[in-house]
Amino acid sequence: MARIAGVNLPNNKRIEVALTYIYGIGRTRAAEVIDQTGISPDVRVKDLTENEVNALRREIEQLMVEGDLRRRVQGSIQRLKDINAYRGIRHAKRLPVRGQRTRSNARTWKGPRPAKAGKKR
Repeated sequence: MARIAGVNLPNNKRIEVALTYIYGIGRTRAAEVIDQTGISPDVRVKDLTENEVNALRREIEQLMVEGDLRRRVQGSIQRLKDINAYRGIRHAKRLPVRGQRTRSNARTWKGPRPAKAGKKR
């Protein structure tokens, strides 16, 4: 099991998919990293050599991933809250931030509907 950026990559997945387990790396960025290191995207994590794992580590160290990226995102949200921006207020109230309607949807943010009095079913 390869450990890159503090994340254990799953052994039986292709390297292109396994890299997406790292926060901040999606399919596109994973493909870019693989191209830059010259590794085949079809190789499984368990079949990587130590040199290939080290090449991936060096390439990913140059990117902002995992803890640094999480801190940056949280800092950006906190900045919006501190300056009382509209988006910051929406974050603080745990409501959708990007203009979605909340009258009939937004159940993910608002949670389950409250129980109505007198309604059994």
